[in-house]
Amino acid sequence: MARLLSCAAVFELFSRLAEANPAPRTELEYGNVYQLLVAVVLSAQATDAGVNKATRPLFRDVKSPEEMIALGEEGLRQHIRTIGLFNTKAKNVISLSDALISKHGGEVPQDREALTALPGVGRKTANVVMNTAFGAETFAVDTHIFRVANRTGLAPGKTVLAVEKGLEKRVPQPFRVDAHHWLILHGRYVCKARKPECGRCIIVDICTYKEKLI
Repeated sequence: MARLLSCAAVFELFSRLAEANPAPRTELEYGNVYQLLVAVVLSAQATDAGVNKATRPLFRDVKSPEEMIALGEEGLRQHIRTIGLFNTKAKNVISLSDALISKHGGEVPQDREALTALPGVGRKTANVVMNTAFGAETFAVDTHIFRVANRTGLAPGKTVLAVEKGLEKRVPQPFRVDAHHWLILHGRYVCKARKPECGRCIIVDICTYKEKLI
């Protein structure tokens, strides 16, 4: 496990990521909070690009849980059949849409407990929605963030929850709202799983990863 970064190093790390990308955002495409929730549920074990390809035509017609119910499970399956686990995801999206109508007046709730009570919505999905839609200081730890947090020494941990708790403690203001976007993008395009591109990494001198490829 990488050596833990100092508080000063953590601040510098995020300062550089923020300077390079002042307004990071999710690469999932959506038009409202409901569509964001659906897109994040569909993105589990799938790429954002793959989800976007499927949801572009879907979201032209479906903008609310009521319209999703009207489309139906079979109709939704036809739209998302190129996405992994599409049968289970279609069932969950229809079920969560029904729950939003019956329990939340068709609106997406803003708190984690209510979100994770929805079918197909886990802690990571809830964190993404809370952060992206409502500006909450949450840290949705996917495989990219887990890797970057451990490699750099930012928030090492053996489990996803341990890394999330570490980020909650260690990410300073004014970086907390955008932190998970910066880390996802850094892991996706620079600090890659098989071969990190350390030669073009803007935080390479801060990172404590012992096997740097320079």
